[in-house]
Amino acid sequence: MRSLTTAGLMLGILTGLAACVQVTAPDKPIVINLNINIKQEVVYRLDGDAKDLINQEADIF
Repeated sequence: MRSLTTAGLMLGILTGLAACVQVTAPDKPIVINLNINIKQEVVYRLDGDAKDLINQEADIF
């Protein structure tokens, strides 16, 4: 019975030590390289009536 208790105690101690997790900060800063190329094209088309209106009322634009 005594050896069973000792074995259980040793198993508990070893399990407790194995589950230990250490979290430390890195020595160097974390670098994330993002190679992003953004290209935007704006295409607009005017209806014929709208284009005529803009040409007639050019001074308000």
